[in-house]
Amino acid sequence: MGEEVNEAEFKVPDENSEAVIRYELSNEQRRIAREVKENYVNGLNTLIYAVCGAGKTELVFSVIEYALKNNLKVGFAIPRRDVVIELTTRFKKVFIHNTVTNVYGGNTSNLVGDIIVLTTHQLYRYPHHFDLLIMDEIDAFPYKDNPVLISLFKRCINGNYVLMSATPSKSVLEEFKQPGHKILTLFTRYHMKPIPVPKIVISFGVFKFYFLIKKIKEYENAHKPCFVFVATIDECEYVFNVIKKYVPLGNCVHSKVKDRSVIIDAFRHGKYKYLVTTAVLERGVTLKNLQVIIFNADHNIYNSASLIQISGRVGRVKDAPDGEVIFLGEKKTNDMEEAIKKTKEANEHLQTLLQRH
Repeated sequence: MGEEVNEAEFKVPDENSEAVIRYELSNEQRRIAREVKENYVNGLNTLIYAVCGAGKTELVFSVIEYALKNNLKVGFAIPRRDVVIELTTRFKKVFIHNTVTNVYGGNTSNLVGDIIVLTTHQLYRYPHHFDLLIMDEIDAFPYKDNPVLISLFKRCINGNYVLMSATPSKSVLEEFKQPGHKILTLFTRYHMKPIPVPKIVISFGVFKFYFLIKKIKEYENAHKPCFVFVATIDECEYVFNVIKKYVPLGNCVHSKVKDRSVIIDAFRHGKYKYLVTTAVLERGVTLKNLQVIIFNADHNIYNSASLIQISGRVGRVKDAPDGEVIFLGEKKTNDMEEAIKKTKEANEHLQTLLQRH
């Protein structure tokens, strides 16, 4: 499997380990960040239960800063390699006095650093190592309900941990009701604007494609990029091959596309107006004015949690908090209705909060 980390290689972090944040956090973000740090100081494990777009990563900067200043070993684990790479760049901009190392399959030549950002599969290299271990996307494949990866996570902890999720499972919520654990909730986005509520569109056969093509053209004319989510790789290829004849400035992305990072980067820079994609773009993507259509949203692969995650791609940017999320299918499902219900509940919480202030 590979070598475990050599503890003798670790150096003491720079005594100036202050987090350099070049933008303003919301009052709610600052409150949660303070409570996460207090929990850690008091020896408590924390679950951050926060909506998509809440700015979860910012909520752990303070506790990381505290750990580094006290010469403690810090890890940040996440299931997907793409997000590990992206987060490493973010951490380097915030912890400018510290060494940030990323570890994932194919990138294991350097295993040491003040902050280790790694995929969950690489946790086996760090037994009883981390004084502070943070885990994001605990509800994502392949970590979710994987007893081996969950066991590796627990084995790595030498101190306390922080879990983060927009859709934690019932078993995780039950675990955090036990002594030594605390749940912190954040049901508002950092920009304090309502979350776009998904719309259900019922259509059949060729009319689904007609609707899809019409909407993509509408977004293109309004200079708004679009993700079209599909359930499987085969469907991704098929849907793209159908619609590209009518809306040519697009591409498709799934786990077997080797150069998907190049395609995504081209999309960010406007070369493509839409991407047909599987769940590989379900998380960790923030794009201004992004619109989302879930094609065949009534497929059994989509539970309420995945629908919420996908919907959470929309309206994440402060100066573009609106957008459309469309559940396109042949029937309405309980999961669609549950996803809409939870989105509305989060928005009601925001209204209550704003009224207090």
